[in-house]
Amino acid sequence: MNIHFIAIGGSAMHNLAIALHKKGYLITGSDDTIHDPSKSRLEKYGLLPNTFGWFPNKITTNLDVIVLGMHAKADNSELLKAQELGLTIYSYPEFLYEQSKNKTRVVIGGSHGKTTITSMILHVLNYHNKEVDYMVGAQLEGFDTMVKLTDNNEFIILEGDEYLSSPIDLRPKFHLYKPNIALLSGIAWDHINVFPTIENYNEQFSIFIDKITPGGMLVYCEEDDVLKDIVVNATANIKRYAYKTPDHFIKDGITYLKTETGNLPLEIFGVHNLQNLAGAKWICQLIGVQEDAFYEAIMSFSGASKRLEKIAENSSTVIFKDFAHSPSKVKATTKSVKEQYKNRKLLACLELHTYSSFNPEFLKEYNNALQFADKAVVFYSPHAVEIKKLAPVSKQQILDAFNRDDLIVYTKPTDFQDFIFNQNLENTSVLLMSSGNYGGLDLEKLANTL
Repeated sequence: MNIHFIAIGGSAMHNLAIALHKKGYLITGSDDTIHDPSKSRLEKYGLLPNTFGWFPNKITTNLDVIVLGMHAKADNSELLKAQELGLTIYSYPEFLYEQSKNKTRVVIGGSHGKTTITSMILHVLNYHNKEVDYMVGAQLEGFDTMVKLTDNNEFIILEGDEYLSSPIDLRPKFHLYKPNIALLSGIAWDHINVFPTIENYNEQFSIFIDKITPGGMLVYCEEDDVLKDIVVNATANIKRYAYKTPDHFIKDGITYLKTETGNLPLEIFGVHNLQNLAGAKWICQLIGVQEDAFYEAIMSFSGASKRLEKIAENSSTVIFKDFAHSPSKVKATTKSVKEQYKNRKLLACLELHTYSSFNPEFLKEYNNALQFADKAVVFYSPHAVEIKKLAPVSKQQILDAFNRDDLIVYTKPTDFQDFIFNQNLENTSVLLMSSGNYGGLDLEKLANTL
């Protein structure tokens, strides 16, 4: 097949392009800008466009398929040319479904934890040399790319994002996969720019459940009351399997899982990660990995990239970076780090970076989100608000939203960086939470201070 990617530089798009290239397809692509690591990976496989920009002359009737990424706009010149020629246009999730409709599709969804759960499952399967196709939202140790597609593997493990599919397909991505086996980790209102009310957002998960193939299976976290209510009231003809936080304890900064075969030390920690582990165990068992084999493998799982990722540690200090940005994730992550290192001060730094986090109504959801931190900092860039064409956000709005009198707020990257590099980090856990980079914070330099 001859496939052209419009917006090939996206984190998911470039991995799909590489996977299809490895499968033997002829791949071309365009984008107006591409950054690392996408740029280096595309270059490695000879897929990096010679010139950045959109070029309608690339779109011809010789193309079998167009894969359209969310970074492109509905008036993209290449997209308009493809529509004019009547070419077949797929969104990223649509194309993944086309590639996997004859496989057993395992879809991991939920507002939080889906990348980690998918990563856990793939780690266990890789440990036991069980070959599957997959799509996951983080780079994993031992995996070359985030997407693998073959003609032979029976199972495909798909991370099921609830965000929109493409500029011309406004359905949530996970509605398109039609899973045989599904998992939902929990529900916490997110993507307010697309789902303006909690009710509208929650409805997407009801629709997802309805799209599980008849006779299929749904694994879900019963400790999430909103999710549990949706699952219980769903009318889909499916089997339901509930999971919850497994028994565990913390000793000397290490979390141990209580099992019938003894106490197992883990490299991960936190209630939300233990819930993720319980969900991953169910999925692995449903696709043929026994409980003892799961435990043997999961002990060496150190986490997904940017998900409570340890970037530096010495005898008295540890620094983590985490992708957490929504209120529920921020609260859960800060609580986990505080519980894991109870005798240390916790310095928690959050960058507000998303459309939702700059919305005055959604900001209220951050009430007490940083309550477990001994010292709490919020950084945001007024310029980022401006770029997103949103109303200005004041420091006072941030202070009011988080409901914390001693909250420190920075709006200039240099001020925030000066603060971090001048802190006494003795006997401290540092948690950096962001889907951005704090205006260019040098994490390697920060790590070297230890």
